[in-house]
Amino acid sequence: MRIAYGVHGYGRGHAVRSLTVLTELARRHDLLVLCGGGGGDALPILARFGAVEIPGLTFGYRGARLSAMRTVRENARMLASLLLGAGPVAEVERLLTAFRAEVVISDSEPLVLRAAGRLGIPRIGFDHVGVIAWCRPEASPKDALELGRDRLLYRLLLGSPEHVIVSSFFFAPPRRRDVTVVPPVLRERVLEAKVRDDGHLLVYFNQPQLFTADVLSALRDVGVPSVVYGARREGVEGPVRFAPIDEAAFVEDLASARAVLATSGHQLASEALHLGKPMLLCPEQSAEQRLNARELVRLGAARMADPRRFTAKVLQEFLEGLDAHRRALARLPRDGNALALSTLEGHFRGLAARAAARTRAPRRILAGFRP
Repeated sequence: MRIAYGVHGYGRGHAVRSLTVLTELARRHDLLVLCGGGGGDALPILARFGAVEIPGLTFGYRGARLSAMRTVRENARMLASLLLGAGPVAEVERLLTAFRAEVVISDSEPLVLRAAGRLGIPRIGFDHVGVIAWCRPEASPKDALELGRDRLLYRLLLGSPEHVIVSSFFFAPPRRRDVTVVPPVLRERVLEAKVRDDGHLLVYFNQPQLFTADVLSALRDVGVPSVVYGARREGVEGPVRFAPIDEAAFVEDLASARAVLATSGHQLASEALHLGKPMLLCPEQSAEQRLNARELVRLGAARMADPRRFTAKVLQEFLEGLDAHRRALARLPRDGNALALSTLEGHFRGLAARAAARTRAPRRILAGFRP
């Protein structure tokens, strides 16, 4: 089957999940990989598949806080294109037509879904944000309002794919019968990693401004060796080593970490769960990240902290409670790769059968025609 696969370019989580799926699909299908730009990290990760860069959504911040108004303003041209079907949408339509795509899969990439819908190509949504858009997660009243807004915006941008696969480390009841919730999809490097405890913290913040002076001061004061990714700096400051983004080194440092200090992005949380690493979470100021963090706390795998009030005491108390988190982690499910891929292949077979039925139908009509 000829599959076009769109990947949202912001952060690393979308690309890392897609990397696993694409590796399997490439063994049986022809692929066109389209990656949203916007200065994200996804394109280099997916370069091995000949990923083509297309315009991508960006996120606007006020300091460390995600700003809805700035996000809308910085994406005004993209939003107009999605609504009118011009500009970038028309360009993606040409790419899909030239490739002769038979099905489109999107990991939170709106242009590919919008273009496929205009061309009548079947669409499959496959990401973790679907737990908000197509499921009913539990949330506080305040966050329920924000999640409702995010759900409406997500649907406005990405439309309504014919099938949806939600990759999530926690379950929430689906809103539609054609929505399938699977455990997290993990990259092969994580699945093969040798788990051990070398005594250091793996630190990752997806925005440099979230790695505050208070966080750095706490790491120094406690004195625990720490490897920091995402701060966009390099070098060593006392027990803290700043590392450049590198997939192999990151997984090695994660697998050998004592624990994790990070924002509460879905992919890293899923990998830490699989590797049995307790987490101290500093969620971004967004309902989605707070939802992730609360679910991880509920599972017993993590504690939550405010990066604006981060102290050595907060970090020390987390480190003293690691054994309880490890016991909870030992009871949790691991990965959903096999289920996700079998669900995808099932959708492909259904689409192929319907396409074959459509091509046979005119012949049956003509065969019974009498002038």
